[in-house]
Amino acid sequence: MKEVKVLTKILKANDMIAAENRALLDSQGVCCINIMSSPGAGKTTLLEKTAQLLSGSISLGAVEGDVATSLDGERLSEAGIPTVQVNTGGGCHLDAGMIKNALQDLELDKTDLLFIENVGNLICPSSFDLGEHLRAVMLSVPEGHDKPLKYPGMFISCNILILSKIDLVDKCNFDVSVGRENARKVNPRLMIFELSSLEGKGMQEWIEFLRKLAKEKKAQKRLVG
Repeated sequence: MKEVKVLTKILKANDMIAAENRALLDSQGVCCINIMSSPGAGKTTLLEKTAQLLSGSISLGAVEGDVATSLDGERLSEAGIPTVQVNTGGGCHLDAGMIKNALQDLELDKTDLLFIENVGNLICPSSFDLGEHLRAVMLSVPEGHDKPLKYPGMFISCNILILSKIDLVDKCNFDVSVGRENARKVNPRLMIFELSSLEGKGMQEWIEFLRKLAKEKKAQKRLVG
């Protein structure tokens, strides 16, 4: 009972900060997407390719979460995305307080889309609201199509499923139709993208989706402001 009460207090405090983060992003007309996955699913590569395809049209920002090192954050910066690195020092997820601090180091008035690249983990990050507007879970082909059934909490908590490394389907024991079916079993409302960041397959649909999000968010700001 004590553990449950402590966790409830932690999540309640986190949710209050998350609401503050979301309000700040709304005031600046910034749409925020929290991307989660297992380690190595391709989050950083997707953001690098996204930056390349959106260059000159939509301004991106990123919060890069890792247990240690700034390797991925450096990659995003080199790709032209203003990035704040957050190291958890052993923690398995980002929390709203970390994001609140990171937002202070980003020029939100010059940002259209903000990506949070969460710590690689299919369990812990799903429980923590960071103040994002949308949640995306990335499932790479080499991981297998059973992951939505084995880690339902993550897939239930998300709006978007990104099936990544789709170019490897013929080399792995991955059935795309079964992967989609398994995901929809736990969350029928998932929007699903199938793509290969390296080969570019499916990227245009992803890019057009992001353009629409950014446009809608800026329109909301104009209406409110």
